[in-house]
This record gives sequence, C-alpha cells and structure tokens, in this order.
Amino acid sequence: MAKKETKEKTSRRGFTGQQWLILATVMLASFLGRLDGTIVNLALPKIITDFGITVSQASWVSTAYIIANAIFVPVFGKLGDMIGRKPLYLFGIVGFTLTSMLAGLSFNLTSLVFFRILQAIVVSIDYPIALSIIAYSFEDKAARAQAMGLWSAIFAAAIVFGPLLGGPLIDTFSWRAVFYVNVPLGILGTWMAMTFIKETVHKTRGFANFDIAGSLLLGVALGTMVLVLDQGPTWGWGSLNSIISYVVTIVSSVAFLVVEKRQKEPIVDLKFFKIPAFSAALITSFISFLGLIGGIFLIPIFVQNLLGYSVTKSGYLFIPMAFSIMLGAPIGGRLSLKFSPGVVTAVGMFFSSFIVYFLFAGIDIKWGFFDIAWRLMLFAFGIGMGLAPLTNAATSTVPLEEVGVASSLLALVRNISGAFGVAIFATILTDSTTGSLVSLQKYSLINSNSPLVVLKYLGLLAVQANVLAYHTVFHVAGILVFLGGVAALFVRETKREGEKREHVALEI
Repeated sequence: MAKKETKEKTSRRGFTGQQWLILATVMLASFLGRLDGTIVNLALPKIITDFGITVSQASWVSTAYIIANAIFVPVFGKLGDMIGRKPLYLFGIVGFTLTSMLAGLSFNLTSLVFFRILQAIVVSIDYPIALSIIAYSFEDKAARAQAMGLWSAIFAAAIVFGPLLGGPLIDTFSWRAVFYVNVPLGILGTWMAMTFIKETVHKTRGFANFDIAGSLLLGVALGTMVLVLDQGPTWGWGSLNSIISYVVTIVSSVAFLVVEKRQKEPIVDLKFFKIPAFSAALITSFISFLGLIGGIFLIPIFVQNLLGYSVTKSGYLFIPMAFSIMLGAPIGGRLSLKFSPGVVTAVGMFFSSFIVYFLFAGIDIKWGFFDIAWRLMLFAFGIGMGLAPLTNAATSTVPLEEVGVASSLLALVRNISGAFGVAIFATILTDSTTGSLVSLQKYSLINSNSPLVVLKYLGLLAVQANVLAYHTVFHVAGILVFLGGVAALFVRETKREGEKREHVALEI
C-alpha cells in the first residue's frame, strides 16, 4: 500500500526540474533531425538551378539520406546499449552540427550527396538514443508517459515547420540557409546535452562483441531495399536495376538471419520476435504507417498541382494537424495506463480509418483550405492516440539494457513502411489516373473540331482522372489503417520477468 501511495504522489508531482531540462534537450535535437528530413526537399529546385543538374540527379540528395538513415538506426540503437548513451548522443549532435555546415558549403552535387550521407548517419543516432534516455530518466510511469507524449509531438512540429521555415529561408537567403540554420541550434543542443543529460548505462559491454558481419549484411539488405523502393517508379519495377536490387536484398537478408543466430551480441536479437506483444506491435506499425503515408504524403501534391497552392500555404494545412497530434499522443499515453495498449491503438486506428475512407475519399477540386484542414486534424488525432501506446507494449517486454535495440527496430519498421508506402501509393496514383483517363475518354464525346475546345476538353479529362485516382488512393489508405487497427487487437502487453521498475515508452 505504501509503495502505491508513493507512486501516486510522484505522479501528482509531475516532472522535476532536471527531467524537464533533459526532455527539452532531446526534443531540440529530435526536432532538428526531423526538420532536416522535410526542409531540404524544398531547396531542391534551387539546388538544381545552382548546380546545373537534372531533377533525376537531384533526387539523390534525398535518396542517399533515406538509405543511410535506414541502415544506421539499428546499428546505433545497439551501440547505445553496449557502450553508453550520453557519449553516443553527444557524438550525434556534434556530428549533425558539423555535417550541416559542410552540406551548406557544398560545391557540387557529389559533395552535397556525400555530406548528406554523413548527416544521415549521425542523425540516425538520435531516435533510439533519445528514446532510451527518456525511458531511463523518468522512473515514474505516468510522468514517463507524459514525457513520451510530448516528445512524440516533435514529429508533427517538424512536418509543419519544414515548409514554414524553409520557404522564407530559401527565398530570403539561398538553399544553403536550410543547412546553416542547424549550426547555432546544434551548438545550443550540444551544450544542453553536456550539461543536463546523465549517463544511463552503468555497466557498458564495449565493442569486443559488436556484430560487424550482421551490421554489414543488414546494411546491404536495407540499402538495396530502400533504393529500389525509391527509384523503382523511375527505373521500372521489372527493369534490370530493380531485379538486381530484389536479388541482393533477398540474398543478404537470408545471410543476415543465418549470421545473427550465431552472434553473441547480435545487432538484431531474433529472440525479440518470439515475444507476441513485440511482434504484434511491429506488424501493427508497418501496416498503419503504410496507410498513414497514403493518407498524408499525397495531400501536398494534390493541393499544389490541382488547387494551385504554394509550398508555404500547403504547410499551413498541417498546422491544425500538428496541434491535433500534440493533443492525441498524450491522451493515448494516459489511456494506455488504464486500458490495454492494443485496444487504445485499435480505437485510434479505426477512427482515422473512418476519416480517410469516408471523408477524404470524396476529395474534390471544389474543396477549400478548411475542407482539407479539419479532416487532417481529425485524422491526426486518431493517429496520435493510436500509435502512441505501441512502443509501450513492445519495449515493456524486453530487458532495460535492450531498450535501444527494441526502439531502433520500431523506428526501422516505420522507415521501411514509409518507403513502401511512398512507392505503393505513387504507383497506385499513376496507374489509377491512367485507367480513369482511358475510361473517361471511352465514354465521353466532344462535338467540336476547334483546337482550343479539344485542348480544354483533354485538360478537363486529365483533371477528372486525377481526382478519381485520389479517391482510389484514399480508399486503399483507409483500408490499410483499418487493418492496422485489427492487428493492434492482438497486441497483449506483458511484463519483464523480474523487473521491479515499470517501463513505458510511447512514440509516433
């Protein structure tokens, strides 16, 4: 009884001053890392002009970043558990600051891509290490749930502030400003990390048993997988380049599984997948993020191409969404303390599925700003409430010294799902547009030989075909989010054997 009363007092007391400072420190670094992933894409048109390159060549600025980030997230998740989190975290934020400055000083495409790869490597440190630092710094379950809810809102803030900050910076200064802005903030983040973060690994295991072979094989598998997902629409899914990527991915993945069974310190502990709650959380995350990408990433394309919105105005659409996620994530965290995380996640997914399938599937060029914004706001609330408890269910079943690895696996699944989502829904949009155009032409007539009338007629058909294709996209996205909710019902939270301290880790 006394123990219960102590916990309740701690919960009412909330965060200590030191905990607030730690949370603010990791939130700043996480914000910079996520912002960099969105803001740079806005600068690509200026980079193309400055370096005199093609759109296809410029795409490698983003592709190389995505591949490197996917490869190194699990590596640093494991390293943080083995050698200590604070030194690795400091290395990451200092490295991010330096590579941002170098990227801004790039003199051609090759140098920019190289510095972006370095930047992606050090950025991949943040996600699993920040999650572990928060998990260890907040011993009270309720306070930790609030902290993770606040930290998760950073992802929404980065989506919003990318267009809002990037547009003015690029227009006022140059594309290099999107990298230079990280330098003073990175210096501040470094000072905060050195001052406020305490080492959370009391007994490090060192590099001696680090899984080099597994890391290399996993890197090859992930690299070729993300490469073909990113370049597949350009190459063609049945092209020689794509086929080679498929083969390399499969062979290296099989070799990776064989090697991991023999490692003392595997980069990915395959025993995690024998834990029902952990496996169910991974499956739910993968399916849900497929639908999430389908429901979100095509919105800016729609409003810019068909409604004529500027990049900045497109960003304004996501402001209500950001606040909605900030509201939904802590609510989901609190509910998961009282109800099964699987049930809370399922409710959030079902709600978002309804919004996408029934409210977005009728998207039309007659819609105005608020028609889209309020739907995004409701969709984001369900996603925030639904995805927040997933990590709680997954990480509460693994040893505390393996939290970094478990968190990195969840991040990896989300990244891969995002890559699949972009590839799948871009293909659905293209194929559906073509199919709708053929169908419309088949059942349409024009009683005029005027070139202007014919041209206008063809333009209207193209617009209508595009709108119908978006209907198909949102139907598919809604179904996937719904299936993610169904998968969540199989998530059953379990406790660590012999664990005295409860652990909650919530994220989006």
